[in-house]
Amino acid sequence: MFSLTRTSGRQGEIIEVVLRNGWDYMRVLLTGGKSDEPKLPTPAVLRKILVELGPVYVKLGQLLSTRPDLLPAQYIEALTDLQANVPPVPWSEVEVVIRQQLQKPLEEVFATLEPRAVAAGSIAQTHKATLRDGRQIALKVQRPGIDVVVAQDISLIRALADLVALTEFGKDYDVVALADEFATALQAELDFTQEASYTNQLRRNLSTSRWFDPTQLMVPEIIWELTTEKLLVLEWLDGAPLLLADLNAGSNNGDVRAKRKAITTLLFRAFFQQIYIDGFFHADPHPGNLFYLRDGRLALLDFGMMGRLDPRTQQVLTEMLLAIVDLDAARCAQLTMQLSDSAVPDKLSNLENDFARMLRKYYNISLSQINFSQVFYEVLQVSRENKVRLPGSLGLYAKALANLEGVARQFDPDVNLLDEVKPLITDLFRRQLFGDDPLQAVLRTALDIKSLSLQSPRQVELLLERVTSETLRWNLTVKELDGVRRTMDDSANRLSFSIVVGSLIIGAAIVFSNGQSVVSSALFYAASFLGLWLIVSILRSGRLR
Repeated sequence: MFSLTRTSGRQGEIIEVVLRNGWDYMRVLLTGGKSDEPKLPTPAVLRKILVELGPVYVKLGQLLSTRPDLLPAQYIEALTDLQANVPPVPWSEVEVVIRQQLQKPLEEVFATLEPRAVAAGSIAQTHKATLRDGRQIALKVQRPGIDVVVAQDISLIRALADLVALTEFGKDYDVVALADEFATALQAELDFTQEASYTNQLRRNLSTSRWFDPTQLMVPEIIWELTTEKLLVLEWLDGAPLLLADLNAGSNNGDVRAKRKAITTLLFRAFFQQIYIDGFFHADPHPGNLFYLRDGRLALLDFGMMGRLDPRTQQVLTEMLLAIVDLDAARCAQLTMQLSDSAVPDKLSNLENDFARMLRKYYNISLSQINFSQVFYEVLQVSRENKVRLPGSLGLYAKALANLEGVARQFDPDVNLLDEVKPLITDLFRRQLFGDDPLQAVLRTALDIKSLSLQSPRQVELLLERVTSETLRWNLTVKELDGVRRTMDDSANRLSFSIVVGSLIIGAAIVFSNGQSVVSSALFYAASFLGLWLIVSILRSGRLR
């Protein structure tokens, strides 16, 4: 439960921020009250609360922005570009961290080291430096004491999750598991060696491609000998954010348009390879993480948030893309249930009806005008409304797709996602059917057919043997058969009871007509009473017709 004896100072700050911004539901929880249904503040208020609470809660907001299956569209939009409004840590404190991590004098490692931060975030800040061998590098330094703050706030978030878990909302969305997922993601961000590993893996994956020229795409190289849990050292890339880059220098208008088209195609193909081929993708390609270098190449930055997709999910998402293009509500519903962690068949019809209503507004719109990432967001929201649980990786997929399409449309307003995807779809399906080695797939299929051909005669022989010996048994399961069986049992019992009562009445009448006696009269009246009670019970059950 939410303990007021631990980290009470921090809890007091949280309560003060919540009260100041008027979030009544959270105020009730924090003061020990109970509330049945969570009531979120407006998107703007929620964003303001998270910023005021500090870096950990800003990260929480950033992670929530990747979960359109949990939050409505207006909240996702408000949290998408959430950034902590934190000033850089003074150089005197940063220098202590760097010296502790390197365990040697800075003068022996760096030729130059700029005290002024070039960027500051909620977890770390970045400085530019030059190594003794002349290489220019970027130093990403963890903010001093942030690990203590993170541990403290994670404890509070888990306690709040335990309280929300008592509500219907908490049970439907398993908020305790969500809190654990957030805690794991945040703790992973505190280990810069993991981000370095992610960077290296993506660098290897994008070093070869049959869809684009790998020499035109840069992922910074990690300087492993200097990288630690709290210090990430990587190659310095000289350029500017893509949307701020000057493409006009030394070019005419035609050249600029061609450059924009080439860069947009490169972006789409690089990310489609990450998502649909490698299953390991940059989950946050916002404008600040896409750099246009001075030599004309494109660079990807900041690999703290990465997504993973297994082959089955990749295949379903490929088919989902085609289902959205075809505006096929039935197929969208089937594919969504395939993605669900706990598919419930009776939800399929409701899901299909909701998808049909959602897609109806796109029937008369040209495919070139459809925002596919927005449609996929709506797919996730329909799933949320139908209480269909989907893996968290789909939120990262949706966020990556939305950021990618958003940047592409700003950079090149004439871009058409469908035109960029069409050349890749055939290759994607070929790969899913045959893999990277078609010959190996054909040989594997031939072996399966051979195995089936060898086993089939024996299986047919066994079936015929059981049929002729009358030992064949059929195990049938008919949905809702138990209800039918109980109804038939009730009807049979009532019929048997009616026959017995009728027989008693007739027998008592015969005895009564031959001569009245106490026994015959009692038997006759008792049988008549039972018959009357049976008629009344049938009438009361409403099943006379």
